[in-house]
Amino acid sequence: MRLLQGIHNFDLITFDWCLRRKHRELAVKVSRYVSFTADGPLYLLIGLAFIVAQNWPFAKLIALGFAVERCFYFVFKTMFKRNRPPAAIPGYQSEIKPSDQFSFPSGHTSAAFFMTSILVFAFPVLGWLLYPWACCVGAARVTLGVHFPTDIIAGGLMGHTIGLVLINHLMLV
Repeated sequence: MRLLQGIHNFDLITFDWCLRRKHRELAVKVSRYVSFTADGPLYLLIGLAFIVAQNWPFAKLIALGFAVERCFYFVFKTMFKRNRPPAAIPGYQSEIKPSDQFSFPSGHTSAAFFMTSILVFAFPVLGWLLYPWACCVGAARVTLGVHFPTDIIAGGLMGHTIGLVLINHLMLV
């Protein structure tokens, strides 16, 4: 329990530091946009692009990967039941309304890192663009006040790991 309390204290300190930065209004505006890019429709379009290109291995990889990623996401959310910042910090209100009650792990970040791992495997040159984008998705979720930093770290690790495992097993790298 002491470890969990230490992690939570780290999250509170880091979260508070993030929210007290200069230019907070601009950061919130940019974060809304960045977070929106990871809401899901873009992933569907990318999957459809692979279908239109008749690249069935990648289309299947994306479909299966999201099914696996969402299963892990729901299991962990249900298992950990970690309150989001507004429920954990008295008097705090987030900038947006979250889609569900619990915060651990970040689904937006998990999906962003999953998709990044798949797309970078398909198109390595995109790595310099997609990995920073996935990190920005996580940072945006903290800036918007719906996740703690460790939610982001867990989501990123989960999504990236699922992507790499599926690539290695399905694509026979």
